[in-house]
Amino acid sequence: MDLTSLFQWLQDSAVGTAIREGDSLFPWIETIHVLAITFVVGSIAAVDLRLLGWASKSRAFSKVNGEIVPLTWIAFAIALISGGLLFSSKAAKYADNLPFQIKVSSLLLLGINMAVFQWVTYRSIDHWDRADVPPFAARVAGALSLILWVFVVTAGRTIGFTMNDLVE
Repeated sequence: MDLTSLFQWLQDSAVGTAIREGDSLFPWIETIHVLAITFVVGSIAAVDLRLLGWASKSRAFSKVNGEIVPLTWIAFAIALISGGLLFSSKAAKYADNLPFQIKVSSLLLLGINMAVFQWVTYRSIDHWDRADVPPFAARVAGALSLILWVFVVTAGRTIGFTMNDLVE
């Protein structure tokens, strides 16, 4: 089964059909999705601003990260589930939508950025945890994260304006 067939199957599924054809499911799920993304972006911005050395300088990065990121993962899971449900309503059309492709690509790049940060930069945290300005690699990770989240949000908002028949 190719991706187009898979997306069409998902769109034609009972879940996709119910969300697409129901009077209120799509807006409720979209509301949950937007609230979850808002929490994710806001909380990650606090971590990224610490990585850049622009906020919470008096606190160790590990403390800021440890307090915020577990809650961020919960919100991200909610955003992922709600986003998947929204995708199922018009999967074939979303898959062909450029802003949707940009959003998904940006999310993949965010994952790579986070993995590189965890596997490379975070390993030396004992040397920079309390530094007012973290090392260059940490600042790059924070800056990339902020930029990519702007792409995710902008592309996500653009999707609705480029799919005229999104909600029928």
